[in-house]
Amino acid sequence: MDNQGQPAQDPLIDEAQAEQRRSAAARLFDIRRVIGGLFVAYGVIVTLIGIFDSRAEIDKAEGVRINLWAGLVMLAFGLLMLLWQWLRPAEPPAANEKDPGS
Repeated sequence: MDNQGQPAQDPLIDEAQAEQRRSAAARLFDIRRVIGGLFVAYGVIVTLIGIFDSRAEIDKAEGVRINLWAGLVMLAFGLLMLLWQWLRPAEPPAANEKDPGS
């Protein structure tokens, strides 16, 4: 029984790698990141549209630069979601404890 071709298996290293994968998956699929990113992207677009609104578009909104204000609110909300996700990252789900004898 020659084991020279295979690396030694350390259960603690395997467990740590599994924990890292769960942690990365929890952060990657955190809904706050998705929502924050979309709101930031749309907020930038709508803010830019609001900056370059014509006088006719402003008059149609009764003198309010609605695109500018809506874009800034969307941008602020998106940044708050991303800040929340950064300050309180998602915790990975607990590993399922399985009985090796089963």
